[in-house]
Amino acid sequence: MTEAQRPARFAVRSETSRGRLYPEPEAIGRSPYQRDRDRIIHSSAFRKLQYKTQVFVNHEGDFYRTRLTHSLEVAQVARSCARALGLDEDLTEALALAHDLGHPPFGHAGEEALAQAARAFGGFYHNAQSLRVVTLLESRYAAFDGLNLTWETLEGLAKHNGPLTDPPPYVKEYDARHSLDLASFASAEAQLAALADDIAYHGHDLDDGLRAGLFGIDDIAHLPIVGAALAEARRASLDMPGARLRHETIRRVINALISDLLGESRRRLAALAPASADDIRNAKAPVIAFSGDIAAAHRAIREFLFAHMYRHWRVNRMTTKARRLTEALFGLFLADPGLLPNEWRARAGEAGSLRAAITVTDYIAGMTDRFAMDEHRRLTDIAISG
Repeated sequence: MTEAQRPARFAVRSETSRGRLYPEPEAIGRSPYQRDRDRIIHSSAFRKLQYKTQVFVNHEGDFYRTRLTHSLEVAQVARSCARALGLDEDLTEALALAHDLGHPPFGHAGEEALAQAARAFGGFYHNAQSLRVVTLLESRYAAFDGLNLTWETLEGLAKHNGPLTDPPPYVKEYDARHSLDLASFASAEAQLAALADDIAYHGHDLDDGLRAGLFGIDDIAHLPIVGAALAEARRASLDMPGARLRHETIRRVINALISDLLGESRRRLAALAPASADDIRNAKAPVIAFSGDIAAAHRAIREFLFAHMYRHWRVNRMTTKARRLTEALFGLFLADPGLLPNEWRARAGEAGSLRAAITVTDYIAGMTDRFAMDEHRRLTDIAISG
């Protein structure tokens, strides 16, 4: 075993896991976190990510990222970095694969619409919905609702972005019966999964934006990290075709972000000298982070993508339609829960009630883009039977 592969003292360890809410005999030959990862991959919510928007709605093209391919790219970055830092690779991968399970159809447009529609009933938060999916909505086992994941995986899902002083309603409700220590940081594995998300979406959103023609290769030459990567790629071949130049640039951007993340995280870990995962949880600042310069570059790239991709007129047209469709579905179902399929109708109770709003939110959040569009047509086009 090489130095990079040897578990660090501060890594989460399966032998000291706080276990599962519902005790189960552990599997021979698989760690608890391997089982968590496998349960996530086999879940219905994970399969649905294939047809959920990242930026482009699914039918706009077969080569653009979806929530599923995004999650796989996050998992690849996260697992590679976990190995380099001596963290638990399986827990890191499980968190990376599960981080978007709560996203509704149509990406951030669907999330914003659902949050607005459900505002009077507690709102909608995709991170909280991810926790809701794995602790309640998945119904695969006879003995319990959800996937019965380990405490460490649930903790990472709930607070991978940092301590929660004002948690969303469901996170607060779940924490009351199964404390996730919301006031502390999560493990280094969870912190790493969160930043792997940033690295992956910067890389693939630049790639998809260029592929879609929302901006050109010269439009990104001024961006920190990206400009240097583009110049280096051009030096590698003066007559490189456009597609290869794009790929050569993006892979250099991803490599620069990963290299900085590993370097800065090693510096922070050396300064803290944690002897256990709990030392990281009780630290005063994150231990997995970008350096100051790269964090600033990260913000500049995000601002560029926001202006030139997420708010591009072509994307705006689709997201506006997606918001209206999502809001319409919520309003129709809330006003008349009798429109819901039998299983969901039984959960909903009275029209307009909090119970109905929560049920409708769960139902819509679990839809794929395609199913949401079909459901809207079934509800609004009199020529289509239910």
